[in-house]
Amino acid sequence: MAQKAVSCPVELTLGVISGRWKVMIIHQLLEGTKRFNQLQRELSGITHRTLAKQLRELEANGLILRQDYREIPPRVEYSLSPLGLTLRNILASMHEWAETHGHKIQGPPGAGPGNA
Repeated sequence: MAQKAVSCPVELTLGVISGRWKVMIIHQLLEGTKRFNQLQRELSGITHRTLAKQLRELEANGLILRQDYREIPPRVEYSLSPLGLTLRNILASMHEWAETHGHKIQGPPGAGPGNA
């Protein structure tokens, strides 16, 4: 499938990390390597199917690494790739912006801080 041309580098970044869960998954993996069930527990509200889909997409984009140990019982661990680790400063800047300006946001329900 051909990739859609982007008009702005920010659009590319947003396309890679957009969605309700991808940024939260990356945030959890900034703390270190985690197993699937550990991620699901820490991301309360995410379904098994959604987590699996988001992890596959992040892996396909080269942001996370999946290590399958081929053991019984199955053990699979996820970690950020070197490319994924480069998002640390971006997420820190987004956090800082929300802390500083989030109280000014007005919009539809769910758009402001504390409504996620």
